[in-house]
Amino acid sequence: MHKEYHRWYSPHLQQEMPLVVYGHYGQPLLMFPTAAADCEEYERFGLIDAIRHHIEAGLVKIFSVNSINLQSWMNDQIHPADKARRQVQYDRYIIDEVAPFMEYHCRTPGIALAVSGVSFGAFHAANTLFKHPERFTYLLAISGSYDIKPYCQGYYDDNIYFNNPVDYLSNLDDSALLDRIRRCSITLITGQGAWEMPERTYQLSEILHRKGIPHHLDVWGQDVSHDWPWWCAMYDAYIPRLFGR
Repeated sequence: MHKEYHRWYSPHLQQEMPLVVYGHYGQPLLMFPTAAADCEEYERFGLIDAIRHHIEAGLVKIFSVNSINLQSWMNDQIHPADKARRQVQYDRYIIDEVAPFMEYHCRTPGIALAVSGVSFGAFHAANTLFKHPERFTYLLAISGSYDIKPYCQGYYDDNIYFNNPVDYLSNLDDSALLDRIRRCSITLITGQGAWEMPERTYQLSEILHRKGIPHHLDVWGQDVSHDWPWWCAMYDAYIPRLFGR
């Protein structure tokens, strides 16, 4: 399996950011790591191997980025306003730097881009597509939580609001933006076992229903825990469903 390691200095984040690409061709899929992990987390925990056959078959090309959660939502040494400002900078890094790199790497300007993540990565993936449906077309969000307010210690401002999907989606009335989101392919998956919190996925699904946004909700069994073996199985099952030819 082909693997490339890239890094560049991000003007938005004012630091070097690495990125790993797996595969030669296929649907470009941006993957956000869990919690405070890095761009090679999915490889270390066996997920890349679990979907290797899909990568080698050309169904998907993976672009995996670093998290900066320790500089933002998970950094309790800074004010919540600063956490949210760092998130805004990360969002610009993804849209202005990573998305164009994905298009360039695929040699296809305007190619439909997919975005995904598990756990905290699912929040970033969902937030990215809902804010930027003009750049991303597919969302696969697994075992996620889509309300960032618990990390804000009671503080609230516009940057938090506009990066909190359960809030801004609930109030979204921009018909053009809603129409773009409705044309996207949105898949939400959760288990019901240990450490999973399916009610958080149900909450997002209900908001999407109220806004008339088509999506697929898949709830796995009560034996399905918040852990890597199940996430590997979920990706293995869904990549051919979403991107198979």
